[in-house]
Amino acid sequence: MSAERKRSLSIAGHRTSVSLEDAFWDALKEIAAAEGRSITALVAEVDSRRGETNLSSALRLHALAHYQRLVDGSSGAKSD
Repeated sequence: MSAERKRSLSIAGHRTSVSLEDAFWDALKEIAAAEGRSITALVAEVDSRRGETNLSSALRLHALAHYQRLVDGSSGAKSD
């Protein structure tokens, strides 16, 4: 597993730093690209919905939920 990488972003008019493993940064970039938006816009959306959850944790959970939806959507086995 890779070490956490800290990145600085501007969200809702303020600067913040987020530490995530490279695999999560890559996943968030992929998700943002698939949705046609920037990673900053994706992080801002997650930030606005996270409640009391730590932003890094909320981003990890968002990526996990995204890929779980993909798996659930593609695992519908057809019966004969």
